[in-house]
Amino acid sequence: MSRPTGATAVPTATGTPDAPGAPRGPVHERAVEGFGTLRITPVDPERDAAVIHGWVTGERAAFWGMGSMDVREVREVYAHMDALTTHHAFLVHRDGEPVALLQTYDPAEDRVGLCYEVRPGDVGAHLLLAPAADAGEPGFTGRLASAILEYLLADPDCRRIVVEPDARNEKAIARMLRTGFEQGPEVVLPAVELPEVVLPEKRARLAFLPREAAAG
Repeated sequence: MSRPTGATAVPTATGTPDAPGAPRGPVHERAVEGFGTLRITPVDPERDAAVIHGWVTGERAAFWGMGSMDVREVREVYAHMDALTTHHAFLVHRDGEPVALLQTYDPAEDRVGLCYEVRPGDVGAHLLLAPAADAGEPGFTGRLASAILEYLLADPDCRRIVVEPDARNEKAIARMLRTGFEQGPEVVLPAVELPEVVLPEKRARLAFLPREAAAG
């Protein structure tokens, strides 16, 4: 599935945000009352690798599985993803400050698709908060997640959002359930070894958010 778009998507002035060397404009921008202006921009592997590296190697990102990588390896991972049509990475900004990393993917073209029966319109998603992004602000994570879900569901082809947090990450699983996701089975995602990307085997807890449940 292509990058989600919708009525709130903001085109760039040039219309070519992915041109080599050009700044990447937002795919979504919206002022959220009482929260700030949310902007979602495709990751630029060259420009954003250092920022992402600081997030994925932190203690709170242990379940992300990239803790031992250096900046070069992080850049290679996101350069590989940037070349795909089935997997996409975005930085989420609030009032100009990066606060989260969002990754979306087609489950049928991902290892998770080996672990459950993929339906047409399924969209996979990963979300990693920046360190201390939610410090001292009650409700930050929930409001950010709601705004991101709104962006994903702006794509009419998206019928269900699929997440697969680490089965040991009880905090993330509880957050998903509070957001309205339906808990699925625990599965084992097989290891992936490619020249650009190596992913170890992962015990994950599937969870699903149908469009109808989100609308309700």
